[in-house]
Amino acid sequence: METIWLTKLLLSHLLADFLLQKTKWVTDRNTKHFKSPWLYVHTFIAAGLAWLLIGWEYWVVALIIFITHTVIDGWKSYQRDEVKYFLLDQTFHLLVIAGCWWFTFYGFSDLETNWKDITTNSPFWIMLTAFVFLAWPSGFLIGYLTKKWRQNLINSDALANAGKWIGIIERTMILILVLQNQYEAIGLLIAAKSIIRFTETNRPEQKTEYLLIGTLISISLAIITGLIVTKLIN
Repeated sequence: METIWLTKLLLSHLLADFLLQKTKWVTDRNTKHFKSPWLYVHTFIAAGLAWLLIGWEYWVVALIIFITHTVIDGWKSYQRDEVKYFLLDQTFHLLVIAGCWWFTFYGFSDLETNWKDITTNSPFWIMLTAFVFLAWPSGFLIGYLTKKWRQNLINSDALANAGKWIGIIERTMILILVLQNQYEAIGLLIAAKSIIRFTETNRPEQKTEYLLIGTLISISLAIITGLIVTKLIN
């Protein structure tokens, strides 16, 4: 029951925010902010759809969604059109949904019990530490190790910034695959990346060396970290 209820609430949010919301509504909201009538049309649809899917007896949840969705979208209308504000906006919505779900079926005592379970869950903290390490500290390490090649490239800052995000995603995927013992999939990932990156013609030799060394270091760090995590957990 709880899982179906949460799924329906998430579905209502996805439909309201990404399928049923028109571009002109967003444009008007970004111009008029809380004075835009389309802001309230959108949040009414979001709340009404949630109410329809989860059941009429949960009208308080629908009211909470209407109020918070209005406040969150109104706040976002004052922000620049950047990915960080989009992610913040969606995070706030998802936190509201999670809170409604939790306090509908559970309570503060359950929250305290689950928090204690998390704080003593050794595998969870080991994996969290591994993901954080591969996302950021390892990126700085790779940057230092490849600095010699990057300094000789034109637009090296733009290349490094793109490589940073590619590397974070790549290392995260490889860590997940190692934890799932899917080494064949890692081979396919490396092959696909090699085809995309190294079939470009007329590439300077320094750039090829930079990309190759960065890729090998990134992949090696992810695999080694995954093996260490697997050993510690088991």
